[in-house]
Amino acid sequence: MTINEAGALSPAEAVEAVSGLRTPSAVLPVAPSPRGWKGRLSIGNIGAVYVLIIEIIVFSIWAPATFPHLATVKQVLDSNAITALAALALVVPLSARTFDLSFAYTMSLSGVTAAHFVVHNHLNVGLAMLLGIGAALMIGLVNAFVVVVMNIDSFIGTLGTGSLVQAFIIFVTHDNPINNLKLAGTFTTISQHSVHGFVYVVFWAVILAVILWIFMEYAATGRRLYAAGFNPEAAKLANIRVNRLRFGALLTSAAIAGFAGVMLASSLSAGSPTAGTSYLLPAFAAAFVGATQFKKDRFNAWGTIVAVLMLGTGVVGLGLANAPLWAAQMFTGVVLLAALAATGFQRRGLSGTGGVLRALRRRRAAA
Repeated sequence: MTINEAGALSPAEAVEAVSGLRTPSAVLPVAPSPRGWKGRLSIGNIGAVYVLIIEIIVFSIWAPATFPHLATVKQVLDSNAITALAALALVVPLSARTFDLSFAYTMSLSGVTAAHFVVHNHLNVGLAMLLGIGAALMIGLVNAFVVVVMNIDSFIGTLGTGSLVQAFIIFVTHDNPINNLKLAGTFTTISQHSVHGFVYVVFWAVILAVILWIFMEYAATGRRLYAAGFNPEAAKLANIRVNRLRFGALLTSAAIAGFAGVMLASSLSAGSPTAGTSYLLPAFAAAFVGATQFKKDRFNAWGTIVAVLMLGTGVVGLGLANAPLWAAQMFTGVVLLAALAATGFQRRGLSGTGGVLRALRRRRAAA
């Protein structure tokens, strides 16, 4: 393996350098995993956990009469479970370096669709849920066609798709929520029923996080998604079908967003035309903060869950402390900017010829 006169590696050598292996599924130019308890407990690895601990201490002092109670724990988990589902919907596409800004509008569409079929078509809840998720998958297909087939930037393409979805919802519903006593039975139970004070959505979020963790960490497709996100060109040289992965990632995002939208409609006992839009910023904030936790520069399920808890605790704490209404939005925005800055620093540290040369030096030292 040699470096040419310009100081750059050939494409084939770059693949081998960033992967450290010759197998196509291992093209992952990432920082070394922290070793030992000191590395695993470092601020760089679990900074959000330390922020969460600081939040608990600060709010316990700031609002001692309302915050340090078991009821607060239940409130944080119950009120942020759907945010967790929405954020987990972003993990797969973002891992492939593909944005899906339509997920919030897809949530609204799936919730309205499920509620419509329960109220107006008298369908059972299970079938209505499937139809709601099916409507979300249709949006995923449109997104995949726009982004992958038409080769439109995912940020712009999915934003445009989301706007069209919102316009369609308002056109059909006349911007009126779907309310009916038929939504107060089984439809409401699937999300609002609780076990020891924790609503079902909390358990759905944990189950989904486990599934995504297993898929992203142990399945070959999950590793290829990371490879496609870090270096699409090198991944293509390693015979990884990047476009197919991006296509599937957008479908997966739509399916999870559809399920989150049905759970949201169930928790509201109504199909709201705009219910999902409020989850756009919190979900992206949680996903990007999660990318700085446990697996540096990798979007991952457990990092996302920790980020949701950190953000949720901050918002609930500010509410219990009677902070101004704008404080919660400011808190989320500041955390998102900090996470984006941290992710950007990590990417710059691992990108370019310098990153490849560092990989080569580590490999030679190991040899």
